[in-house]
Amino acid sequence: KRQYWIIGLFISLLFFGSVLAHELGHALLALRNEVPVKSISLFLFGGVAQITREPRTPGSEFRIAIAGPLVSLALGLFFGLVYLLSQNVAVIAAPALWLARINIILALFNRIPGFPLDGGHVLRAVVWQITGQEFRSTRIASVAGQVVAYSFVGFGILRLFGGNPVNGLWLAFIGFFLRNAASSSYQYADMQEALQGVSAADVMSRDLTRIPGYMPLSSLTDPQPIAQGTRAFFVSDENEIRGMLTLTDVAGIPENHRPLTTADQVMVPEYLLTSVDPDTELFNALSSMEENNIKQVPVIENGNILGLLSRDQVFQYLRRKTELDFLTRRVSPSSA
Repeated sequence: KRQYWIIGLFISLLFFGSVLAHELGHALLALRNEVPVKSISLFLFGGVAQITREPRTPGSEFRIAIAGPLVSLALGLFFGLVYLLSQNVAVIAAPALWLARINIILALFNRIPGFPLDGGHVLRAVVWQITGQEFRSTRIASVAGQVVAYSFVGFGILRLFGGNPVNGLWLAFIGFFLRNAASSSYQYADMQEALQGVSAADVMSRDLTRIPGYMPLSSLTDPQPIAQGTRAFFVSDENEIRGMLTLTDVAGIPENHRPLTTADQVMVPEYLLTSVDPDTELFNALSSMEENNIKQVPVIENGNILGLLSRDQVFQYLRRKTELDFLTRRVSPSSA
């Protein structure tokens, strides 16, 4: 029995290693195509390489998407070869055959043409190349993903009532997971298009709250700044801004230490601030904030801080634009 446990553990490690190799294939091609990779996560259905921005061309999208399935296919062929060479040694042949099958299944499953699967990204790249319309291609791949998802749910229900409840529930669960991911991709494309052509300067706040460097942090947690919605403070001496301090930074200091801790001691110096140019498109500015896990960025031009852009401002703009578009669609038919 101990031997079986050891073999089982070894197979599990090789399986997760195979999934990791699949995601590393995506990650390495993403880096080669100048697309930053934030992390690689393994979960119930496989894994995901989290990139911080979308590929800029259909060619790079295609190469990144196809890399994972090719790695899985190569691993499947490798383990298949190991099986053929070790058929007389059951302790090697059986795990090798299972790993060969699972890697080939992983490669084929991910080639299904619908978001969020790799095949969906390939479909998006092809449509993008043919039409030249990035957002339209994302929507088509997302709709294809939802069709695939509902197919899994439907097939799962048939298996459920056909005498195979475990497989039926599993397929339906996968279908719901794919459906949610595909729907999120569709909404993501809508947001990208809505923010296209809008710059940081169009939305940023030009009212900068300046504080002296010697101000104690306890003064910043008074009700008044919070009531006014102030979330970021610029530390300055007369007219020169030397850094920025947020309420999140203040929250990281124990309350009993705040009266003795000054803004100077906690601020992020101006030269270390994550910033954007005034001409930066709003979606790219939002991506920069997400990438750096921050809620606001200063808008800087030629070394001068012109304003402050926050995630809340971006989403408020998005809500207003969505409401305006909705009203426009309702009014247009009656006025025609």
